[in-house]
Amino acid sequence: MGTPETDTEIEAAGNFIRDIIADDVARARDEGRAVEVVTRFPPEPNGYLHLGHAKSICLNFGLAADFSGRCHLRFDDTNPAKEEMEFVDAIQEDVRWLGFDWGDHLYFASDNFQQLYDWAEHLIENGTAYVDDLSADEIREYRGTLTEPGKPSPHRDRDPQENLALFRRMRTGEFDDGAKVLRAKIDMASGNINMRDPVLYRILRAEHPRTGNAWCIYPTYDFAHGQSDAIEGISHSICTLEFEDHRPLYDWFIDNLPVPATPHQYEFARLNLTNTVLSKRRLTQLVDGGHVSGWNDPRMATISGFRRRGIPAAAIRDFCNRIGVTKAASTVEAAFLDSCTRELLNTSAERRLGVLDPLKVVIENYPDGDGEQLTAINNPNDEAQGTRTVPFSREIYIERSDFMEEPPKKFFRLGPGREVRLRFAYFITCTDAIKDADGNITELRCTYDPETRGGNAPDGRKVKGTIHWVSAAHALTAEVRLYEPLFTATEPGSISGDFLDDLNPESLTVLTGCKLEPGLADLALGETVQFERQGYFCLDADSTPDAPVFNRTVGLRDSWAKEQMKG
Repeated sequence: MGTPETDTEIEAAGNFIRDIIADDVARARDEGRAVEVVTRFPPEPNGYLHLGHAKSICLNFGLAADFSGRCHLRFDDTNPAKEEMEFVDAIQEDVRWLGFDWGDHLYFASDNFQQLYDWAEHLIENGTAYVDDLSADEIREYRGTLTEPGKPSPHRDRDPQENLALFRRMRTGEFDDGAKVLRAKIDMASGNINMRDPVLYRILRAEHPRTGNAWCIYPTYDFAHGQSDAIEGISHSICTLEFEDHRPLYDWFIDNLPVPATPHQYEFARLNLTNTVLSKRRLTQLVDGGHVSGWNDPRMATISGFRRRGIPAAAIRDFCNRIGVTKAASTVEAAFLDSCTRELLNTSAERRLGVLDPLKVVIENYPDGDGEQLTAINNPNDEAQGTRTVPFSREIYIERSDFMEEPPKKFFRLGPGREVRLRFAYFITCTDAIKDADGNITELRCTYDPETRGGNAPDGRKVKGTIHWVSAAHALTAEVRLYEPLFTATEPGSISGDFLDDLNPESLTVLTGCKLEPGLADLALGETVQFERQGYFCLDADSTPDAPVFNRTVGLRDSWAKEQMKG
């Protein structure tokens, strides 16, 4: 249930929570106590997981593995109005795909609904909770501000027995939605607004994905979260910094309820990524507004989007380990994730030939109707990945950008009278460029040197340019989708206040009529390969046997690594 073996050699950045747990374990050992480290990943099933969740997953499962403990997967499913089983299933799939396993420890806050209700009655009976008739707007008004204390509700001093009777009537559905709530009685003058009599239960007639219509009142996230930790025996409750102000409330519940354990909450800085939104609310807006094709659109910073784009799970784990865990808020360059991806794929991905903007080449002295199989290296960085054969024939496709009619001085590819090397094949020389009525080049005529099979000249002559190609007679015709950042601004919405204003209209480019080597017809869904000189690509789920679709995972140029070298 821990970090996969492929990550064991990665040198992780600083992790202050790991240091805290190590101190806790050492102290317990010195005192003769046994400590089992139990963490949890507790998503709300109201959307798909994003990269920030991946950081939390790697942290919680990784810490459990580091200390021979366990990590639970728990769904904090307390708001049926926004929750769906689709999200429950997708989250489990994402966690497994990242390489983690919760074993038998799958939990739901809804498993604890009866216990939470009983504990709410316990607070009422002790005089530390009351039923309030104020509306949501009135509660907000009475709560005060950061500089002004709140004022007590006129119902705050109801008799405990009256509160208990009203709460039970709430439970049986006697009141309309929003008519009453249950609130904790803490301190309306507290400097922490979360402690100003927070709501514990609200009336909500919405069918729950797991409990159906068994309940018409539901606990709030703040009330259910910490108590679920206690029920599960969580030793270290880890969350992001926005919950730091909620920790006193978390502890208040633990102190005022007969819970079976007393977990402590620890906070770390959430992940911020340039040109990206990592907010479930904003991601939902993108999906519901039709700005993307769905939660798994490859432009989305969701785990399912990354998976569809072909980013390996190991690259995401590497990224999460290398950015570290701190309390200091910071923003990570999106290019760093690309760099982690490129670094991994450079050694793991096999190479293939693909022409995205094809220009036909006729090799006039190559035997007409003939052809042959040439040997191609699968990965020059890993001999163990072996070789494959690719077909070669009289007519091939090359990249249109690999030919210039009037090439500049430093252009070493194909031009009139120029000789270049075809990767794994022969030297060819351009003899003519065929144009249409508008002057557009439609075809090149070339000759080849049959003595240069395999890309080397026996007379020792050298050429400066090597280009890729695909046999026209054997080519697989495909659609290729090129992705750029979804947002043009480093911090979307920072200027106008509306993140949608910064959507990148050029975030997706669809290329049709691309020509690929025929072996790519057998590529498995989601498998990532390198199109030589182009980038890394994977087969998309929109593919059909007759119409394959490929997504660009990441390009070959590592801008992040270059910037690091400059620094």
